[in-house]
Amino acid sequence: MTKENDFKKWLEQGGAQTEAGRNSRAYAIRTIDRNLAELGMPYKNLNEAWEADRFEALRDRIRKIRENARDGGQDYRILMPDSDNPHNRLSNWGSWLGQYGRFLAGDPPGAAKDADRIRQYVLEHYIEPAREEGHDHVEVLVRDVNAALGLKEGWPNICQALGGRIFQDMARIPEPERIGADQSSATVFRFKLDEAVRSGDGRPFVLFDATGAPFQPVRNFNRTSGVSAFRIKPRGAGNRADEAIETEDIVDVARAMLVDGLASRVKAIAGGPVNYLTYGGDKLVSYELAPEIAQAIGVPPRGGVNGVSNANNNGASDASIQQELPPMNLILYGPPGTGKTYTTAAEAVQLCGELVPDDRAELMAIYQRLTAAGRIEFVTFHQSMSYEEFVEGLRPETQGAEGQELDAEELDSAGFRLKVEDGVFKRICERARLDSGEDPGDHRLDRTRPIFKVALGRRFQEEAQITKALDAKEIRHGWGGSIDWSEERFEDWAEIKNELEQQTGKEVSSHAGELVCTYSFRSDMQLGDYVVVSDGRDRMRAFGRITSDYFFEADAKHHPHRRSVEWLWRDDQGTERSRFYSNGFRQHTVYKLNGGLVDWDGLEEVVFGVDRSIPAEGARPHVLIIDEINRANISKVFGELITLLELDKRLRADNEIRLTLPYSKRLFGVPANLNVIGTMNTADRSIALLDTALRRRFTFREMMPDASVLRNAAQRCGIDLPRLLSTINERIEYLYDREHQIGHAYFTGCSSRAELDEVMRHKVIPLLAEYFFEDWAKIAAVLGDLETHEGLITGGFLKRSILKAPPGLEDGGAVPRFRWDVRSMDEGFDYGKLVGT
Repeated sequence: MTKENDFKKWLEQGGAQTEAGRNSRAYAIRTIDRNLAELGMPYKNLNEAWEADRFEALRDRIRKIRENARDGGQDYRILMPDSDNPHNRLSNWGSWLGQYGRFLAGDPPGAAKDADRIRQYVLEHYIEPAREEGHDHVEVLVRDVNAALGLKEGWPNICQALGGRIFQDMARIPEPERIGADQSSATVFRFKLDEAVRSGDGRPFVLFDATGAPFQPVRNFNRTSGVSAFRIKPRGAGNRADEAIETEDIVDVARAMLVDGLASRVKAIAGGPVNYLTYGGDKLVSYELAPEIAQAIGVPPRGGVNGVSNANNNGASDASIQQELPPMNLILYGPPGTGKTYTTAAEAVQLCGELVPDDRAELMAIYQRLTAAGRIEFVTFHQSMSYEEFVEGLRPETQGAEGQELDAEELDSAGFRLKVEDGVFKRICERARLDSGEDPGDHRLDRTRPIFKVALGRRFQEEAQITKALDAKEIRHGWGGSIDWSEERFEDWAEIKNELEQQTGKEVSSHAGELVCTYSFRSDMQLGDYVVVSDGRDRMRAFGRITSDYFFEADAKHHPHRRSVEWLWRDDQGTERSRFYSNGFRQHTVYKLNGGLVDWDGLEEVVFGVDRSIPAEGARPHVLIIDEINRANISKVFGELITLLELDKRLRADNEIRLTLPYSKRLFGVPANLNVIGTMNTADRSIALLDTALRRRFTFREMMPDASVLRNAAQRCGIDLPRLLSTINERIEYLYDREHQIGHAYFTGCSSRAELDEVMRHKVIPLLAEYFFEDWAKIAAVLGDLETHEGLITGGFLKRSILKAPPGLEDGGAVPRFRWDVRSMDEGFDYGKLVGT
């Protein structure tokens, strides 16, 4: 191995602190490199193996050697001829091979990020020693890791690093169990080290979708009971945790899903949202099960809805089995009235992981709940729709409220500035990206809240004063002198200004620091707002949440005006202001930052030590519904973001792309948990004219009229509605085309003959008139009222009379002219000829 020294240096920079640990890794890599031929690998060295498949085949070979060793085989002696404990050592070697792959790939050493240091430390000081000593599990207390690495309250970062898929792959371990308080110093991770290698890469129960992507049931930590358990949804229950059945036994989950047909909380092994899903429905179509579990519940170890069947098949009907998976980018297209808009509600509910009820009222209740929660957004496209409305644009804004940061360079001579305003697409993308799931395992900031900059004293000169305020969990300032501003009347800017003028005996400017800072601190600042403590112009040293109203400390020697604060982050050494805010801090003691300049992702990375630029693994699905998507100019509305809609260009995808938005200048990507559903009326605009870029990025599902759904309405009306609709549409297709048929939705609500007449008179006949450009002969042909002669006609819906020729045209070449009228309401309609009765 020619790069051994470089690899050991890389390991040291990445947190491998002991020389013995670095030497062990180098020895393992060197041994594997020398024995590639004996391992059956067609490579000359590890560099060639990495270039071929990123060690995929080699790591699989080591995994199989572990299996062989567990069963008493001797294959392990290729690498460890004298070992008495090969199984655990092979686990470590597989992990170290993955590290060497990262080294070859040019990844930065782990020390570049706290998360990598955490993973490296726990692997070296917990996982590997426990394996060497033959333990079946090891427990890691977050507080101990925090102290060992010298982190400053880095508990959320530790929990995220140890609970994520990266560490599981790195250490070759299953998902850990979390014990105790969530995301705190007292959180304990229990890692199982002896779990048998079973189906689905060591997982006892794995389910697969139609593409072969694996899913597994996941545990959820119950803060009330303190137990990590799987959750099963009883029939008729919602998604609330208190309605679920909790169990710690995977056998119960397998029985519930494969035998009882119930939904359980599952997650894609590759990462993604956690949802309640059933086996045999639209998503999960096959499974693999550990033999002992299969025997316990009486099903085959492997099964599928289109292959080997399980014992019960969940009662899934052929229709549900054959139904295709909901695409992430879907357009429903068809003639008007075929239920496209209504179907989007069912699709959206299903994509959000909810069961779709048969009852329409129940469905819409779920839909409205998800909409209110911000997980579904609805927008209708129109001819004037623009990029600025859909993605982001500039809107004029007059001078902000008192206390708001002023940006003179952004104000023009008219006294206003242009503010970036997010459109519906950007808003739901951000909600989807920032979603933390139903059981958030990490803390989030409320991005709707304002942030106030506060200076507690002069840097270096008043350090004792600053530290005293920080330790007391307070913000303090001295503007406003000895005046107690607690009275309710001082909520008003004018009252504060008048009081200052009375106390000082002189006029106070509206821009005076004493007035601006007092109003900001006393009145503008609200409970729950955020405060950042500046450390000069370009640094910050604390960030917190306001937890009290203004109060006046009369006995204080300095700065009697105060508020209590919960510090979310504090570092006396400080950090760069530019990590979350582009403008330098101003000299005002207190003022509200410009919300448009706040980089919330950067701020949360400072406060919580986590990267918010990509969705969390537990982020729930979100849905954007675009009605009448073909009525807008797609290129104009989506702009450059049309590329980001592709599934492989989404955040966390293989070919992830982020673009800089033109107005906000922020990097932007489309999260993988956002689904886009569009509807398109083919009578309004032909599908053939749709933007080619859009066609390539969406799946199209045709929705044509379905006369069979009108049977119940037919009984209520006393008319054969299925035949009526089929006849009309056959004639339209003959005279025009299939894209201009009439949908069944026009008739589904009819409960009487009178209501049917209303639909025909005010909806169907006017629509036919539009289709055929007022050619009433064709309209009459569709309705069955056209006759071959040139005389009077009294049809079931229309009447034809003969127009009298003007004087001078009575004789000779006058062409017969007719007037068509719709039968009056008193006359009513006769459906006999149209339905053949």
